[in-house]
Parts: sequence; structure tokens; C-alpha cells
Amino acid sequence: MPNAELINTDPIVSQNFFLEIDGSVVSILSSVSGLDIEMEVVTMEQAGANGKVQVVKTLGKSNKAPDLSLVRMAPPDMTQDKLWGWFNDIRDKGILLSDRTNNRKSGSIVMYDSTNAEIARFNFTNGWPSKISTDQLSVESNDPVKETITLTVESLARVK
Repeated sequence: MPNAELINTDPIVSQNFFLEIDGSVVSILSSVSGLDIEMEVVTMEQAGANGKVQVVKTLGKSNKAPDLSLVRMAPPDMTQDKLWGWFNDIRDKGILLSDRTNNRKSGSIVMYDSTNAEIARFNFTNGWPSKISTDQLSVESNDPVKETITLTVESLARVK
């Protein structure tokens, strides 16, 4: 008979997603993907006893950093939008090689439940928006226009 105490909490059901930069909400999100926390694996082959090949897997130099894909409703005025401002600043001025903190920012993807309680937080470091894609437009649709932002990050960690 299974132990009834194995599942004693409700599953995570996130109702709201936000992008925070430096502790301030930059954008409300409708979906997020790429929250992959992965370690680099190195595979080696070596000859063992009697010349039999052995495969050894071990931890590599660093953890893999994913690209985050953030979907949100397109802002009505992109000139007043912080994310568009950040993207345009990088596109127009670039990222200085001499100053790695220039235009790279650290922040969080924060998830809230239906009672607006924070239920999960993924912190990233040295991120920057490398792409903004606008959904296909059609006169036959009543759907709101969405944007997909690719956020390139150097590290990602779930902290809550």
C-alpha cells in the first residue's frame, strides 16, 4: 500500500509570470520557456582491463546557460516600453567588450499563483534581449498581438 504522505502538497499552478530586472517588474508575460537548468556532461572513453573500452561520464567545466523565450502582449507604445528600450539600446550602441556589465542585466522570472503569492523564482545573470519577434498579423483574427522575446543569459538558477 502506498504511503499517503508521499504527496502532501498541491502541485505548482502558476497563474501569472513576470520579468523582473534589478528587483523591478519590467514586463508581464503570458508564457515562458527555456527554464532549463542543465550541467555540462563530458564523455570520455578509455581502455580498461583486458583492453575493454569503458565509457566515463563526468561533470564538465560549467553549467549550460539556456536562452529564455518570453511571450507577452505587444505594448501599444514601444517607445515607452522598458524591454524595447533595452533592446534598441543594445542594437544601436552594442555591448562593450571592455565593460561586460554594459547593457547586460541580471533579473528573475517570477511565478505567482491565483492568490498572487510567489511560488517560484528563476534568477538569471548577465542577460540581454537578442531578438524580439512579433506574431503573424491577420485581418481575420481578433487575437491580441503577441511578441516573443529571446533573452540570452549567462546563468540560470531556480532559487524558490
